[in-house]
Amino acid sequence: MKGRNFCFYITKLAEKALLYEVSATPKPGLVDRNNSGAHHDMDYYTFLNSSVALMDYFYNCTLAGLTFNEPYYDRLLDKIRPIGIEAELSMYEATKGVNTHKGIIFSLGIIAAAAGLLYSINGSKFIPAPEISKLVRQICKGITEELKNTGHKKSLTYGERIFKKYGVKGIRGEVESGFQTVLQHSLPLIKELMKEKRTINDVTVTILLALIAHTEDSNILGRHNMEMLEYAQEKARAALNLGGYLTPEGKEFVWEMDRDFIEKNISPGGAADLTAVTLFLYFLENGDNLIKTKG
Repeated sequence: MKGRNFCFYITKLAEKALLYEVSATPKPGLVDRNNSGAHHDMDYYTFLNSSVALMDYFYNCTLAGLTFNEPYYDRLLDKIRPIGIEAELSMYEATKGVNTHKGIIFSLGIIAAAAGLLYSINGSKFIPAPEISKLVRQICKGITEELKNTGHKKSLTYGERIFKKYGVKGIRGEVESGFQTVLQHSLPLIKELMKEKRTINDVTVTILLALIAHTEDSNILGRHNMEMLEYAQEKARAALNLGGYLTPEGKEFVWEMDRDFIEKNISPGGAADLTAVTLFLYFLENGDNLIKTKG
């Protein structure tokens, strides 16, 4: 596969991950095909518009990794940061100022760049998640230090405020770790469920539940507090104990969980971002294979 074709290939996988994540229904408190969750400024089509607007971004991140030839991998982060700023502007233009994908722009962009670099080294389009994780850790080593050195700043970012209040590193911490929450919880689960030939909708909802249960979700903390985060995690664990979205009892519980989260204004957006990361890593390992969509 030539370099240009590989960049298009990775772009397609990243887009698929975004579209599968937002299309999975029901997602408690989140935008899906059924409702807008705990959000009043966006809907399903807002996410579709945003996803399409990011195609050039994924291509350019992959290309940056593919053509990178410097000895220190953390310099790749410097190369893709300006591309990410442009992607945010494209997102806001497509959504009329609504933040749909800011966290995922960072996460999937880093992964796309890592995939490009690994392809330049190994020449294989099938890329194991542990290799991506290891390289992402090298690219992003020390990025959470930015959260600590804010004493001189007059205004803090969302992530900096959450860190200052709770000590939670959010998406920066997930990326710096090489997405350990995904590697430990949701990626093994999606591999297991795909072997059982479950539908992609039911699998995606179930891996979202696993991530809600194990993620220190800064979106929930930003809207509420640590008690509400623990409440959401407890609900997700209860759903998983009932079989996730794979049993009649679990499905009924998840629909009720959605109504409850909407009423309480709970939006586990951090877990949603990691769901897209999980899908992207799964696609990178397995290729653009046909996935079961119907029962």
